[in-house]
Amino acid sequence: MLQEGISRRDLMLGAGVLTAGCLTGEVIYAQGRTILRSRNKADIESLDPLTMGTTQEREVMTATLPRLARVVTTGGAYDWEPSVYVESFEIVDDTTIAFKLKPGFNWSSDFGELTAEDVKYSFERAKGDSQWKDKWAAFDRVEVTGEYSGNIVLAYPFPAFTLTVLAHGMACVVSRAAVEAAGGKYTVEMPATCGPYMVKEWIPKQRMSLVPDPQWPGEKPDFDEVQAILVAEITAAELAYEAGELDVTQISPEGFLRYEEALPAGSAIANAGHLNYAWLGMNTEHPKLSDIRVRKAIQHAIDVDTALQAGFSGSVIKANGIIPPGLAGHREKSGYDYDPEKARAVLAEAGVSGLELDLKTMNLPERLVIAQVFQANLAAVGIKVNIIPLEVGTYWNQGREKKGEEWKDLQIYLTRFGGGLDPSGYVNWFVKEQIGNWNWERWTDPEFEELYLAAAKESDTEKRAEMYLRMQQIMEDTGAYVWLWHDPESFIHRTAIVPSIVPGGEFEYAYFKKA
Repeated sequence: MLQEGISRRDLMLGAGVLTAGCLTGEVIYAQGRTILRSRNKADIESLDPLTMGTTQEREVMTATLPRLARVVTTGGAYDWEPSVYVESFEIVDDTTIAFKLKPGFNWSSDFGELTAEDVKYSFERAKGDSQWKDKWAAFDRVEVTGEYSGNIVLAYPFPAFTLTVLAHGMACVVSRAAVEAAGGKYTVEMPATCGPYMVKEWIPKQRMSLVPDPQWPGEKPDFDEVQAILVAEITAAELAYEAGELDVTQISPEGFLRYEEALPAGSAIANAGHLNYAWLGMNTEHPKLSDIRVRKAIQHAIDVDTALQAGFSGSVIKANGIIPPGLAGHREKSGYDYDPEKARAVLAEAGVSGLELDLKTMNLPERLVIAQVFQANLAAVGIKVNIIPLEVGTYWNQGREKKGEEWKDLQIYLTRFGGGLDPSGYVNWFVKEQIGNWNWERWTDPEFEELYLAAAKESDTEKRAEMYLRMQQIMEDTGAYVWLWHDPESFIHRTAIVPSIVPGGEFEYAYFKKA
């Protein structure tokens, strides 16, 4: 079924009058306009680079705000290139990047032209007050050298800065004048935009609509409107696609296998990468889990192979850490194994019996199946597990202190993050500063903190790999992690559309084309 509150009729109305071609791969026309309908898997909460969090928020921002760089994939390798806003971009030395903007890009609402002062304001603002500020740790300042030019100065060498920061949504540039006029911060009401698209309307819990910005001086987008329609459950999104209500959507690993067997007419599959990582996490501060022996017992009690077969039918890669294949620091083997007898022995040594735990998971079919396998695994060693399924928005509030009090009773949870193109973008969520935000396991380790900073500065790939391997070992040694899987970011789309999807699975709407 579709997400509660969104009927099939709502989706049809939201798309306008559809032609019969929607099921044969043809471009959709409504009242003579070309419409691209994509799946939005979570509602919009913030379009400010300081506080945006979800993939969908970044997709809107990168279509409506400037960046200095964007990710490209060449010959299977991940790289970056200067954005359309940039006239010149030069890495001067290990800590200096010189840039020059093209003139003629104007902010909406009469806030003037995009300038180097906007870049300076945006980046220095992000470093000082942002939920992404740990990613800006290497950044020091921007020195403005002209109306459109400046130098980005790093506090220390960080070879991956352009790829992992400047090409990311967190580095979207905002209008200094507009944001200051709005009081310094905003949420979903963007005070000014400067991109190929602008926001037409946002209907909470339904859709975000974008239309081309008439004052955009660059190449015009191919589509007259983009409708990002909220369908939280991935299986519901697959059904919506098959019914002709979406033109592009992410698909589940099971859906990928199904579509490989029988692809709908006028459809194609696109794979963005395997940059996701999932684990069973444990809150080390919770009284039931504060004894490391209990956490170690859970590590040995979980049958990951059986769980992945049940949940994904073998269509995902088993994880042995957080860094996926293809990146420096990928682990080939974990330091624990499935051993129920050992789990029972460790629990007995800890003097623990009759333990009851709440396992929270996103309410997705494959995760519920996996949670049920874990429930049976833990019951076999004497731990009763209550599975608590949560909707997307509610789930992501669990470990974040600013979202309420839920973090105080967070126990064990099945979770999955999407990663970037450099290993630094995987470990950064587990530093001390992230406790209360994304480090739901709530531990800290001095060696981990030192390695995090040292690895970011290291240019030798082999040395970096050793550091990241050690960091994952430290994580594992807390007992707070059971590594689960790396799944592909796979998408189905109409053959009339040439999608642009970055390796982390984000849509770049400005680069979607009609075939």
